[in-house]
Amino acid sequence: MAKKALISTVEPRESGYRVAQVEDAANIFEVASSLFWVDCADDVVADQFWYDPSDELIKANPVVVVETPAE
Repeated sequence: MAKKALISTVEPRESGYRVAQVEDAANIFEVASSLFWVDCADDVVADQFWYDPSDELIKANPVVVVETPAE
């Protein structure tokens, strides 16, 4: 079944916007003007991905590596 990601244009992430919710295409609903739906892959998860408006792709959030000093 096709998935849709709900994009929130008022919540910046990286150089784009937050993926606020993911639903089966059959379950989408009307949203406010600051939100919109886009097609997405089945593995997209809300808050773990962001939408890049420059190329209209959904991308995984970068992984932050925290180095601890060696003892």
